[in-house]
Amino acid sequence: MFKTPASSDPSEFAGKRVIVTGGSRGIGAAIVQRFLDGGASVVTTARSATDETPKGATFIPGDISTLAGVQAFTAAALGELGGVDIVVNNAAAARAHLGGISSIPDEEWVDALDINYLSAVRVTGALLPALRESGAGGVVVNISSGAAVLPAAPLAHYAAAKAALNAYGKALAAELAPVGIRVATVMPGNVLTPGADAIRQTFADAMGVPLEATTSAVPLGRPGDPRDIAEAVAYLASDRAQWVTGANLVVDGGELPVF
Repeated sequence: MFKTPASSDPSEFAGKRVIVTGGSRGIGAAIVQRFLDGGASVVTTARSATDETPKGATFIPGDISTLAGVQAFTAAALGELGGVDIVVNNAAAARAHLGGISSIPDEEWVDALDINYLSAVRVTGALLPALRESGAGGVVVNISSGAAVLPAAPLAHYAAAKAALNAYGKALAAELAPVGIRVATVMPGNVLTPGADAIRQTFADAMGVPLEATTSAVPLGRPGDPRDIAEAVAYLASDRAQWVTGANLVVDGGELPVF
């Protein structure tokens, strides 16, 4: 069970303007709420809001899997906030193909790149001028996946896109370090979210085991809670991590055997 931190500073992100993609549910919603709890102004997006979408944030519906969609969203978000200090690229989607790599349709490879990788490249690119204007201290956090370094064939398209995101984050961190903008990547493991649960259910059904069995091997004894990832993002976006850039932070309860 996730243990809520004993204390959190409600003014930690006061005055900060934050944009989070894919914030309607799951990890994205937890990240949005964490910044709201820290006093930030937050804009988020997804195709549609859900009951999980934090009410304190400004929600702008949109499709950031396309360049036009990114341009529309980022313009609206900047119009709402008047600028941006922190960008969290969380939007993601995947579908498992139990037939393996050869069974993944070409269009799904393209879709995987568009939403899991290129959306982050496009959103960040569109927001970089505003990040530069905010001065030193701007932060970009990309949400990747442990699948990027330990890929499974049924999710090879998703894993490849996330691996590309890791490489992009490293390169961007080096480029932006001289102007004081930090870039970091969080790599979650088995976190309990609607999307991840659907994928795990596919594997559980194929193996004839209960859903809980798919997360039973986590060394710390439990699957992740979206708030576990949100806390990692909050750290990386805060002044506590002011000397951290180009980092890939694995948050998986110890499950990845190598990294």
